[in-house]
Amino acid sequence: MTTFVTHTAILTARQLRAATRIPVFLVMNLIQPVIWLLLFGQLFKAVVEIPGFGAGGSYLEFLTPGIIMMMALFGSAWAGTVYIQDMDRGVMDRFLTSPTSRGALMVSTILYQGVLAVVQALVVLGIAWLSGARFHGGLTGILVLLLAVVLLTAVFSAFSNAIALLARQQTALIGISQLISFPLMFLSSAIMNTKLSPEWVRNVARFNPFEWAVVAGRQALSAVPDWAAIWANLGLLAALTVVMAWLATLAFRGYQRST
Repeated sequence: MTTFVTHTAILTARQLRAATRIPVFLVMNLIQPVIWLLLFGQLFKAVVEIPGFGAGGSYLEFLTPGIIMMMALFGSAWAGTVYIQDMDRGVMDRFLTSPTSRGALMVSTILYQGVLAVVQALVVLGIAWLSGARFHGGLTGILVLLLAVVLLTAVFSAFSNAIALLARQQTALIGISQLISFPLMFLSSAIMNTKLSPEWVRNVARFNPFEWAVVAGRQALSAVPDWAAIWANLGLLAALTVVMAWLATLAFRGYQRST
């Protein structure tokens, strides 16, 4: 266990150092979500007046948790690029021939993506607050939102890692990530309350892990949180995290056998 923790810390620090050397990538990952937040927040601010929308606040307040989860989803869907880069440079093979913990190789990538997602989420929350959004859930609500961010990131980081280990090509990872990310985002309440969506969208959203994170985060920031819904959705995300980590481990073993 001590070896696993030590290796995880070292490998996570390695990836964080690489990110801080090129901070422009961190800024670029924030540009699109911030544009969506500010642009959509103004363009569709009147939708909260539609009967049945039931947001209980401004559209910007409704939109912010969705944008934060969108940023976490898109960022974690590309997590496997770290593995592909290590494969192309021969670093992965050196790791596998060394005493490096295989579990640490997997967990460090998830932790790295989680740290980035939390930092970016705090930045977006700050921009939303400066733009007039007010989050009545307070510090507790923000912490629960960040927990949902971390769980969502873990789910899709593990999935992305598995795809990278199986496909071993950047183009395949990008294609699969795009194929999955956008439908998950639009089949949710990230941008529009599903109460106003077709019934089939509402039904699909119930099984959408992205929607679980959005609902948990939005409820946590609301003035009157539905804690039963929050913990139910967080529980589903936690269970899916375990499943995806297991599948990613299987993919790792498959990669080892083929090298």
